[in-house]
Amino acid sequence: MALSDLRETCEEGNETADLRTTGHNARTAARAGDPARPRKLLRSLLLPGQKEVHFHNEKNDRRKIVLSRLVVSGALVHVYQRTCATGEERARQECLVAVVVDLTALGVARMVLDTRRERDRHDKRTIRAVLGKEAKEPVVHEHVVSGQEQMLWIADVVAWCYGAGGGWRRRVTPLVARVVDLDTWS
Repeated sequence: MALSDLRETCEEGNETADLRTTGHNARTAARAGDPARPRKLLRSLLLPGQKEVHFHNEKNDRRKIVLSRLVVSGALVHVYQRTCATGEERARQECLVAVVVDLTALGVARMVLDTRRERDRHDKRTIRAVLGKEAKEPVVHEHVVSGQEQMLWIADVVAWCYGAGGGWRRRVTPLVARVVDLDTWS
């Protein structure tokens, strides 16, 4: 299965949500009253010289340490999964539609997505199309480099573990509050 890459942070009042999509798509909601607390935890997990926690680049022992810290942090994740049989970009945008609909229903005021540079336009078009139909109030959305927003790292961890399957999926299960399978969604 091909993987797409979308990470998103969403803020609703005092609640912060973070999203990353891959062939498995994850929306991570840190149910902390103050997003500063999970951000501080995530910064504390950086090694000297490291700019972000990115599971693809971590060794297994380090992954286990980071994951165990996140499990006790109270972060919650919604995983959106869609096969990429009809194309990676299409799967990504279908997941993004579902995520934006869900986040709009929660009253999220701000979404931050991990940039894919020139392909950000696809996300913007999808978000505008959904918000034009769903939003009661405007939702601010922007793309940033993941090193600028620590909350994006939670979704990276969850999406990596969920996509890896096996023992990694079992380890991340305490963070997964909901799985939305878009292949069976009607």
